[in-house]
Amino acid sequence: MPGLVFLGGANSSLPHATTLRAQRTANHQFLREHSGAGRSVTGRFGHVAIIAFALAAPAAGIAPVRAAPPEAFPVATEIRVGGDDNQTRLVVDLTRKVELRAFTLADPYRVVIDLPQVTFALPAKSGDSGRGLVKAYRYGLVMAGGSRIVIDVTKPVRVDKVTMLDAAPGVPARLVLDLAAVDRATFMRTLAIDSKARTDAIKPAPRDVAPVASTDPRPVIVIDPGHGGPDTGAKAPGGEHEEKAIVLEFATLLRDRLEKSGKYRIVMTRTDDTFIPLDERVRFARQRAAQLFISVHADWLPRAEGDAQGASIYTLSETASDPNAARLAEAENRADAVGGVDLSREPSDVADILFDLAQRETRTYSHQFAKTLVGEMKSAVRLHQHPLRSAGFKVLRSPDVPSVLVELGYVSNKEDLKALLSAEWRNKAAGTIVKAVDVFFAPRVAGNGEGKARP
Repeated sequence: MPGLVFLGGANSSLPHATTLRAQRTANHQFLREHSGAGRSVTGRFGHVAIIAFALAAPAAGIAPVRAAPPEAFPVATEIRVGGDDNQTRLVVDLTRKVELRAFTLADPYRVVIDLPQVTFALPAKSGDSGRGLVKAYRYGLVMAGGSRIVIDVTKPVRVDKVTMLDAAPGVPARLVLDLAAVDRATFMRTLAIDSKARTDAIKPAPRDVAPVASTDPRPVIVIDPGHGGPDTGAKAPGGEHEEKAIVLEFATLLRDRLEKSGKYRIVMTRTDDTFIPLDERVRFARQRAAQLFISVHADWLPRAEGDAQGASIYTLSETASDPNAARLAEAENRADAVGGVDLSREPSDVADILFDLAQRETRTYSHQFAKTLVGEMKSAVRLHQHPLRSAGFKVLRSPDVPSVLVELGYVSNKEDLKALLSAEWRNKAAGTIVKAVDVFFAPRVAGNGEGKARP
């Protein structure tokens, strides 16, 4: 059975835009001839599509949820993009039939495809660049049992067609997504209608959940490995090492070291390659009545801006301590957009949190822990020349949980990257954080044993 003309196998090249019209005609003929292989969903931009499609390849890539073996999940083996600034097609080669939900988001313009849990066995740097209306794309786990593809587009678009093609001899099953350019007014009008339809169809979960009662007097510490799923965070030169994996490994080690002391109850916002929205990370800590929140990250500096090295500790402030701190906060705060979150529906409690930031007490304890941490780390690991910094990080906005963001180093710096990948360095760095935690909680743990958050 012939395949799509301008989106062939892994080694085929995509055509120049001048030949697109003829090839599109052939593709449409192919889809008409094989429309029985799947259901074609057409319509205005932003419509939600629930569609079955097929997949086939060995499992690899993102680690699956621990409860199920890798072969339990379908596999995405290749993603290809072709087209021009008016019409663009994206094709995903997959294995067995699953369902999906496709929708669009604004500011920035994105197309999002939600899938059941999928193993993405794709080459390094896949999605770093696109073609036509597709600027770039990302993919990964967003929850246990759910994956997501987030497509950045260059301008307002509509989903012209989403088609599922079954596998055939020598040809994998395919998800075919056709995009067409539209003006912003059309984009926003359709988005408003479809966004309301999605909201009405899904009953929202309660925003606040009462903390689970516990008789354990030990302080609760939340460790937050940054990024996850389609949000890879910073990438080292070459794309082989990603921030999301580096910080998860370090955070897991830190959890184990703190738990070993027996003094604290430790919980993590994520324990696998899952995307967690920023406000959910904050809510996670508050719901557990945490006495300390430690968000773990690694930085990156564009080559054009020079080189930087060493760990930094950040606290929350409305005004950044320096331009680089402001740049980093802006980059980290884009995590929700990168992960495909609808930024127009930010939880209403954000306004309350911003108001509550006037509570200087929490900021005081955050800064106290940050200073203690810098003092412990400087004797064992290399620090940035200005290691104690502040900026408007969304993930640090809890009004009642002392919070810091630890940048372990720069993946763009060879020496820092070597350290971040070294088990010896990670053990040494984790040990300094454990010491700082002990100092911070010493008055509470050694005092009346109630594990209070404040001295």
